[in-house]
Amino acid sequence: MKADVIKLDGKKAGSVDLSDELFGLEPRADILQRVVRWQMAKRQAGTHKVKTRSETSYSTKKIYRQKGTGGARHGSRNAPIFRKGGVYKGPTPRSHAHELTKKFRALGLRHALSAKATAGELIVLDEAKLAEAKTGQLAKAIKNLGWKRALIIDGAEVDGNFALAARNVDTIDVLPSAGANVYDILRRDTLVLTKAGVEALEARLK
Repeated sequence: MKADVIKLDGKKAGSVDLSDELFGLEPRADILQRVVRWQMAKRQAGTHKVKTRSETSYSTKKIYRQKGTGGARHGSRNAPIFRKGGVYKGPTPRSHAHELTKKFRALGLRHALSAKATAGELIVLDEAKLAEAKTGQLAKAIKNLGWKRALIIDGAEVDGNFALAARNVDTIDVLPSAGANVYDILRRDTLVLTKAGVEALEARLK
């Protein structure tokens, strides 16, 4: 499929051929959901923790004699049925990450790229470079282009001036091609790929 290429000033800079293997698929929500869930699970801190009966601060002495009281038999005040006692089978620190094969992750990325292309939310940029690291200059260019919430994916490396200028623009994110991922692509309204980014993604995913 063909796509127009533009410059940062909005002028046309020719066209580029996009691979149907990456940008021409029919997006499947179930594949995207599984990859996003895998990404989010890896990000979870897993630091939730409760105290068990061996960690609460009461004495472990038997609270009253076993028989003759007319009440139930109890031992330590640390038991889960008592106020401020330990929690039974509560959460402990753990990793929430689970396995997902490399092939499936690559498939999810292809479907995410196709989803943006199908929705008309894919833009190909000639290059993401600036002569000076001027945030105001970049913000003005982005406003003129009408990008409100955009993810810009460049080639192997992001231009230093462009990265510095984009750092204080909260409506855009900039990533190298190696950092392209399903969650960041889907959470932004517009996906902007540089020509170098397109080549790098095609080399990575074909």
